Amino acid sequence: MALPPPDPQFVLRGTGAAVHTLHFSCGGQEPDVPVLFSGSENGFIHVWNLKTHRVDTALDGHGRKSVYCVDTMGGKNRLLSQGRDQRICLWDLAEGRTSVTDSVFTENVGFCRCSLLKVAQGRWLMAMAAKALEEVQVLELPSKMSVCTLKPELGAKLGMPMCLKLWQLSCGSQPSLLAGYEDGSVVIWNLSMGKALSQLACHQEPVMSLDFDSEKAKGISGSSEKVLSIWSLNEQQNLQVYKTHKLVNAGISDITIRPDKKILATAGWDHRIRIFGWKKLKPLAVLDYHAATVHCVSFSDHKNPGERLLAAGSKDHRISIWSIYTQT
Repeated sequence: MALPPPDPQFVLRGTGAAVHTLHFSCGGQEPDVPVLFSGSENGFIHVWNLKTHRVDTALDGHGRKSVYCVDTMGGKNRLLSQGRDQRICLWDLAEGRTSVTDSVFTENVGFCRCSLLKVAQGRWLMAMAAKALEEVQVLELPSKMSVCTLKPELGAKLGMPMCLKLWQLSCGSQPSLLAGYEDGSVVIWNLSMGKALSQLACHQEPVMSLDFDSEKAKGISGSSEKVLSIWSLNEQQNLQVYKTHKLVNAGISDITIRPDKKILATAGWDHRIRIFGWKKLKPLAVLDYHAATVHCVSFSDHKNPGERLLAAGSKDHRISIWSIYTQT
């Protein structure tokens, strides 16, 4: 008999607005306090202390416009945030500082989250939706030098990029970009050639979120429909549909595979978080706590598997924190 799903381990309240993005930074050594970054519709980024369950710092750098992406660059003192003010900000949070050290003006009106990839010590690639509606721009950070602009072929009619994922097989191998588009396609781009290698129609509706397991060369995407699409990338860099999984209710805002590649979580328009086994997409749990759309899900990067957490942010202004399937 299946166990009933657990309650949240704890709930973080106090953002004062819908929560659109979450990112953990828990990989440090003691006495380094594990933190969770959240970005809200009111333009604030909150730095949550996971020991006290309270906000350590509130950052205001996006002119009170919704923040829809937060990420870190090699530790919790270097934060990247992206907002509806068309800016991506780089923050220095060391020694209690709360300053924006640099920013990129994207000139993009959509809400496609940028994607970061560490390519060398102190060097990162960042992919972002560009000013021209169908294009993706890749920059190097911290230099902000342009690496390439990825333009669909004439007549491709992909629409706007909706979600992006930079990845590489191992440090030093060629980075690639997976992009989900408004027409429901997922495209893999070669960055050094600046061209699309393969395109796959995964959904009838815009791709809202995707994640990719580079070890298994297998990815997953969700849209506003009642279906998750699982696809694979063969050695010729061609995308193929692996299988689809029908959902009870339509609408997926976010998908994330846990770093150990054992399970994945989806954020649902039906207010629910769903947990699946990644190997066979076996449904494992439905976490029913939120009173409105769940916008984002994120797994923690704790070194010790037993401490691993799942966070979910919702339109109901709350962040639920779960300890689930921590025994591997």
